[in-house]
Amino acid sequence: MVDPSDNDIREVVHGYLVSQVLPTDDPASLTDETALLTGGILDSIATLQLVVLLEDKFDVSLAAHEVSVDNFDSIAAIVRLVGTKLGR
Repeated sequence: MVDPSDNDIREVVHGYLVSQVLPTDDPASLTDETALLTGGILDSIATLQLVVLLEDKFDVSLAAHEVSVDNFDSIAAIVRLVGTKLGR
């Protein structure tokens, strides 16, 4: 994917969460500000799988210190992090 938009990133993250983490929940209940780590939605394994997906899909590298509550507690935070890694 060449120069993905914030919406492209959001769709990938939302799609992953709905299909792999919350398959029985209503997709509309997952907003950009839903607490993912502090709300118990993402555990360590799901977070690692999401990191691998983001690195593969958007050709970015995430350092261990970047995988934090500040950067992974919401879809909006993840979109900002990936956007920063893409040079925005």
